[in-house]
Amino acid sequence: MDIKINGVYKHFKGDYYIVIDIAYNVDNMERCVIYRALYGDGKLFVRSFDDFMDVVDKKKYPNCKQKMRFELQNIKSIRGE
Repeated sequence: MDIKINGVYKHFKGDYYIVIDIAYNVDNMERCVIYRALYGDGKLFVRSFDDFMDVVDKKKYPNCKQKMRFELQNIKSIRGE
């Protein structure tokens, strides 16, 4: 699965984030996702690619409706663009 740069993603707990870019950990070349909160003070976060793309643990969160930890949102322009 690929990550959409500048895509808006919904975390399974409900908040929204915009993906800024993909980066690599200099120590082990692990691929990471850099993303910014679209709430509060807009904190910048980094998480491993695998964690970002992980499936929600339904045993730990049995009432969660979302399948993936982060899901890309299809946001349409009100101008039809």
